[in-house]
Amino acid sequence: MPSVTLSRAGVATLTAVVLVVTFASGRTLAQTPQVPAVPKPQAPRPAPPGAAVSAKPTALPSARSIIDRHVNAIGGREAILAHTSTHATGTISMGGTGMTGTVEIYAAKPDKSLYKISLGGIGDVIEGFDGTHGWTIQPLTGPMVSEGKELADKKFDSDYYSDLHGDGRFLSMKTLEKTTFDGRPCYKVSLTRKEGGEDIEYYDVETGLRAGAVITRESPMGAVTGTQVLSDYKKFGNILLPTTMKQTLMNVEQVVKVTSYEFDNVTPSTFEPPAQIKALIK
Repeated sequence: MPSVTLSRAGVATLTAVVLVVTFASGRTLAQTPQVPAVPKPQAPRPAPPGAAVSAKPTALPSARSIIDRHVNAIGGREAILAHTSTHATGTISMGGTGMTGTVEIYAAKPDKSLYKISLGGIGDVIEGFDGTHGWTIQPLTGPMVSEGKELADKKFDSDYYSDLHGDGRFLSMKTLEKTTFDGRPCYKVSLTRKEGGEDIEYYDVETGLRAGAVITRESPMGAVTGTQVLSDYKKFGNILLPTTMKQTLMNVEQVVKVTSYEFDNVTPSTFEPPAQIKALIK
């Protein structure tokens, strides 16, 4: 469903955008802020004689129950499965650069996706997966066909019903802890993918909704890790979906704001590779 499309599969697309913006603005990736030294933690003081022993921590809910709660919170399994395609539109802003643009996201079952980001003065970044082939077109490198791990990531992330976290997608799912994420109490869930690698997802303790994730995906420049925050859930038809996604990637913050979601009106031809990609497919 679109919430996963927005939070996961956009990593490679937004990586390409960061590369274009970096090139256009003359910034270098080496210009990263210095991380302050972290003071060594002090050893805990022994409890005074007669002090009460604290109770055992409350058991954490299972990862499966946390994910199912999110599914129910956004509308339920039947509501998710009732749709076969999604078209989302919105805007993107690049923190610290002043650059803004528009975003279009298409997705369809079982595993097709297309992303188009248009930045004023720079051009379009387009990423697609048609169920078999993955590709990226951007001003810096031109057309490129995905292979190996990058292609596998595109296929994994293009699963239209990935919000359900079907049993065939992961080797294991585990609740790691109750922590704070984006200023909210959240459950931290580890998802070990069958193809290898680990996704970390955060779920709001109060609402049950997915609050964000930390994921690593292969891109034309290698493996890239991004931290994403989902917020401003609103109802579109029978589904509750996030309308704001903030992602920090390579020390650049991007904010995508979705203004509309439409269901079941995407034509199959939307995902057909463009001519310059077809010329590269062997």
